Amino acid sequence: MHTILPQDIVKQAESIADYARREALDFYPTVFEILNSEQMSQVAAYCGFPQRYPHWRFGMEYERLRKQHKYGLGRIYEMVINNNPCYAYLLSDNMPVDHKTVIAHVYAHGDFFKNNIWFSRTNRKMIDEMANHATRIRRYVERYGMDEVEQRLDTFLSLENLIDPHSAFMRREGNSVSTEEKKRRADDEVTRYPAKGYMDRYINPPSRIASDRAAAQAEVAKEKHRFPEKPVRDVLLFLLQNAPLEDWESDLLSLIREEAYYFAPQGQTKIMNEGWASYWHSTIMTNYVLRDDELIDYCEHHAGTLATSPGQLNPYKLGIELLRDIERRWNTGRYGPKYDACDDMAVRREWGKDKAPKGRVVGRGSPGREKIFEVRALYNDVTFLDEFLTPEFVDDQKLYHYRLDPATGKMVVVNRDFDKIKQQLLFMLTNHAQPYIYVMDGNYRNRGELYLTHRHTGADIEIKYAVETLKRLQKVWKRPIHLSARIDDEPILFSFDGEQSTQQHIDDGMEMPAHQF
Repeated sequence: MHTILPQDIVKQAESIADYARREALDFYPTVFEILNSEQMSQVAAYCGFPQRYPHWRFGMEYERLRKQHKYGLGRIYEMVINNNPCYAYLLSDNMPVDHKTVIAHVYAHGDFFKNNIWFSRTNRKMIDEMANHATRIRRYVERYGMDEVEQRLDTFLSLENLIDPHSAFMRREGNSVSTEEKKRRADDEVTRYPAKGYMDRYINPPSRIASDRAAAQAEVAKEKHRFPEKPVRDVLLFLLQNAPLEDWESDLLSLIREEAYYFAPQGQTKIMNEGWASYWHSTIMTNYVLRDDELIDYCEHHAGTLATSPGQLNPYKLGIELLRDIERRWNTGRYGPKYDACDDMAVRREWGKDKAPKGRVVGRGSPGREKIFEVRALYNDVTFLDEFLTPEFVDDQKLYHYRLDPATGKMVVVNRDFDKIKQQLLFMLTNHAQPYIYVMDGNYRNRGELYLTHRHTGADIEIKYAVETLKRLQKVWKRPIHLSARIDDEPILFSFDGEQSTQQHIDDGMEMPAHQF
């Protein structure tokens, strides 16, 4: 959909872009469109893309968003797509000050998309790719019927989180290494200690060398029968390469996987991305754009965006406050071994105040600004909090553990321990709080059965979701599916053979898969 942008908004967008560049933001060309609430709900249901494939979940999401806006339960102020050029949408019934705030917010998102390393491997022409996906799926609908295609989409979409978000940044040895090459490498890895010729047979006894070589060769021979050769976290890729799918089904699964990888960095950087955009829309509005008569409305809406309450986590609030804390710390030298070793809280509070910049900083004009630009480029939410969350910040923001007191009906603090609070935050953000699932054996029991493992990281899997996931996987693999997991510290094997779900305790008498953690 194309709408003509009012000239006053066009001029505001151009001037705000100049201010953003003055502040050292670097973003792709940005195309703004203005939509009414009905159109905004339609586009939002498609995750911001004007063209998507037909599926009932988009209609369901549209109805949810439309009713949410109609009954005043929430509104969508802006959307922006990671693309080159960036596409962003403005809500037509927003106030002029809201349009300016959103435009500044969008340019900061564009800077983050362009410069953060976790987005560096994403498709920058995804708006065209999404339209291509929609065309391909509609052709399959014409050929095989809506019911057949929808059933496959339902199955594949239920598995879309079974990917490896870090695989784009890793080089893994492929399956093309020959057995002879593996044997040669095994021979090379046999330990020989340096020795002079006349001492070699004493320092490197031939019997020990032969024994080590035989063990290495036996390991290579054993690997020949492992399928896959190593545990695979990208379950969708394994299915694409090995499941008995027809060509059109493989194409459906491949595009679902491609879209999952496109959206993955957004889940990995939600706090940083929204914090960065909020930081810069605040900076640009208060220093360049805001008129006196707009101040109250701006403050009200900005405060609403950053509003939080005990027991809830607002990514906008946490992101902007932690970025500001990093800027203050690096401007005043409150980092490094010397500062960390200081136990006197009074000294820590006064540390480096004389070093703080005087007056307004523009762009990268201070150590603190330089640092947050570096953080924007290199970190995701997990590494961001792991590196920069401090006890002082937790106390300042009251990021404690809360629970509802049944006697008073109020939220009360139940835990102030920094280490536990940080651990819980990191756990929530690691892998989007979803389980780590690996393919361990594609030929379990030599019957072509698929064996998966949940790599336990502190929380058990949800049994009902695990069982339903196995049912979806069985539709793809066409053979029995197994999942090993720890439930209340007990190893349990969940299985589904196409008709019946079973659970059994894993003991020493049970046949093990090709790989184990």
